[in-house]
Amino acid sequence: MIRTVDIAAEAARLRLAAETRPLKLPARRRIDERHHVVTDDGLSIWYTVQLTPRARILEAIFERTDRRPSNEECRAWLTELMRGRVPMETPGMAHAYTRRFEIVEKRPESERED
Repeated sequence: MIRTVDIAAEAARLRLAAETRPLKLPARRRIDERHHVVTDDGLSIWYTVQLTPRARILEAIFERTDRRPSNEECRAWLTELMRGRVPMETPGMAHAYTRRFEIVEKRPESERED
C-alpha cells in the first residue's frame, strides 16, 4: 500500500521527538528512530536538537540512495521543521547523496548546564 507523507504532520512529529529527547553533547549522541522518517519515494529525513553547554543546535539531514536530495524537497521539509528560522547548509562531500542543514542558537545563561 502506497501512502502519501503529510510533510506538516511528519515534521511536527519529528520536532516533538527532538524537543522531547534532545541529544546532550558531547557525551550522548545516540539517535533513535523517532527522529527519522522515510518518504514513499525514498527521501530519508533525520531531525535532532543537540545541546552543548553553550549552544542549542537544530539539525536536519536529508539522504537518498539514488541521487542528491533536491533544493525543493529539502526546502519543503525545512520550512516545516525549522519554522521561522533560516538554516544554513553545511559543507559536504562533492556528489554526496546526503545534505545537512543546521541552526546554532546560543543558549541563555539560565539553560546552561555548566
